[in-house]
Amino acid sequence: MPAGDNSDDSKAPLLPINEPVESSSSSPFSLKSLISLKSFYVVLGPILCAIVCVFVKFDGPVTSRNMLAVLAWVFSWWLTEAVPMPITSMAPLFLFPLFGISSADSVAHSYMDDVITLVLGSFILVLAVERYNIHRRLALSITSRFCGEPVNPPLLLLGICGTTFFLSMWMHNVACAVMMMPVATGILQRLPTGPTQSTHIRDFCRAVILGVTFATPIGGMSTLTGTGVNLILVAMYKGSYPDAEPIGYNTWFFFGFPLAVLIFFAFWAILCLLYLSRGSSQALSAYLDKTHLKRELNLLGPMAFAEKMVLAVFGVLVALWMTRSITEDIPGWGTLFNGRAGDGTVSVLVATFLFIIPNKKRKGEKLMDWNECKKLPWNIILLLGAGFAIADGVQSSGLADQLSKTLDFLEEVPYLAIAPAVCLICAIITEFITSNDATATLVLPLLIQMAKTMHVHPLLLMVPGAVGSQFAFILATATPSNIIGFATGHINIPDMVKTGIPLKIACIVILSLLMPTLGVYVFGLNEGVQ
Repeated sequence: MPAGDNSDDSKAPLLPINEPVESSSSSPFSLKSLISLKSFYVVLGPILCAIVCVFVKFDGPVTSRNMLAVLAWVFSWWLTEAVPMPITSMAPLFLFPLFGISSADSVAHSYMDDVITLVLGSFILVLAVERYNIHRRLALSITSRFCGEPVNPPLLLLGICGTTFFLSMWMHNVACAVMMMPVATGILQRLPTGPTQSTHIRDFCRAVILGVTFATPIGGMSTLTGTGVNLILVAMYKGSYPDAEPIGYNTWFFFGFPLAVLIFFAFWAILCLLYLSRGSSQALSAYLDKTHLKRELNLLGPMAFAEKMVLAVFGVLVALWMTRSITEDIPGWGTLFNGRAGDGTVSVLVATFLFIIPNKKRKGEKLMDWNECKKLPWNIILLLGAGFAIADGVQSSGLADQLSKTLDFLEEVPYLAIAPAVCLICAIITEFITSNDATATLVLPLLIQMAKTMHVHPLLLMVPGAVGSQFAFILATATPSNIIGFATGHINIPDMVKTGIPLKIACIVILSLLMPTLGVYVFGLNEGVQ
């Protein structure tokens, strides 16, 4: 096997048994080989864990301190990539029982959460889309429309991100990421890979994947049903203030859409500044020619039966996602099952039809073969499972209660600093500690109580808290859509940090400016609540 061959053939030996072993004059276990930056990163996790255990003291149970120590260990390995990502992702399976946080059985349940089955079913649909080159057709359509003559990389990036933004307004974030990521990778397939890939092309690839990854949650902020956090906000506000005017779909849209649009263009500008330099257009022109793209699109001809059926199955799944639970006043089909059927259940069920529907052109074959499942990114599934295990551990260990106590100081924060302070804290919690929905569920009741103490309108705190909990732009484990982008292999955690930090700052600034201006007008914050 050549040295540069990265084949994933399951029949390939785990070790190069046929290749001669090079002699070495020094022992492989010499002290010099152990002293390296990589080795330091490996031991950094246990060292940080020990430091937290020794020096950090909480008033609550000892498990809350232990959970913080485990977080220091796991996140140091994730950020430094000291060990392979799947191994770090499985660390909670042995660290949680070892530190008395939870049993191995309860941790294992987190690795098969409903959202994980949602992602699993979605990945099966992605395989079907890629098998029949549907993503290539969509990629050619989008690229030829926004390419420009000569190639205009910022305009092309705007077209890809804008399409993602629009779709995420009306569909589940995971569904949008799953639908658009194959389109994005289909565009990038036209570009060279490996050693021949120039810096301009490599940066453009990163910009496209990051664009689809982060435009998904940004678009979801626009509508009330775009994300679960928005619905949690509405439900908690209505439950705490039943006599107040509820937040309706249009009310939220008049605030959420301008907010999302401003954040979107700030995000697009950040991508252009970081990844699209002056030579990008010239580097891409050899591979993205508008006339050639249109010719290739015409050569594809009309859509085949298999393509139509895969898109039909995808459309049915998206429709079921959108209508399972619409609003509190308009129940969806989920009420037929008393809420027991989640989005993940539906995803796996609908994806199963791909293995049942026959392929019209190939007799005896189905649209999908079970062997295709070997291509599923199981390492990413483990990564997502680790995120849910950590979220559950933060709650069960008592660390969540300790964190909520640290927010008491916000009662003394001046009025003009309320939005940025609340937004920043929620953005940090959702990034490093727990999921978007869990952050909103944890923080919003506290913010309601703080609003009563400060004698301010509760939405002045609740809206920044809810929206801020959706600013998860740094870690791959922060949201499922981040996982999908990370799974492409075009980006890594340093890329997400490099883009996510300025984007998070821009989001906090924009929200802090809109809340006391547009927010006061839209939500009627000058009026008191009972």
